[in-house]
Amino acid sequence: QVQLVDTGGGSVQAGGSLRLSCTSSGRIFSSAVMAWFRQAPGKEREFVAAFRWGAGQTLYADSVKGRFTIARGGAANTAALQMNSLKPEDTAVYYCAAGQFYSPLWTQYAYWGQGTQVTVSS
Repeated sequence: QVQLVDTGGGSVQAGGSLRLSCTSSGRIFSSAVMAWFRQAPGKEREFVAAFRWGAGQTLYADSVKGRFTIARGGAANTAALQMNSLKPEDTAVYYCAAGQFYSPLWTQYAYWGQGTQVTVSS
């Protein structure tokens, strides 16, 4: 059973940056897709970004394009989400996910991290 651990959340002012990490308990195979979703209070879970591990392809929600970057992290079996130029509307719990389908749909991901809070103040 693969377990994912989300780290790196916190509180920043608008315009600031945060880096989230997602570490897998098992090896991430080249066919795997890593992704981040977020959920704000009272709102549905929302796609943020996805990364095809072997090919290095990336997919972003329009709301974060140009500000967020998803890629391999520095450590083994770790993905990272670099978030720059943060806005108050980015405030949410961020969840990393892993699966086999390159998709913005959360139902396509089998494994989930526990989530980490990101709060952006104006």
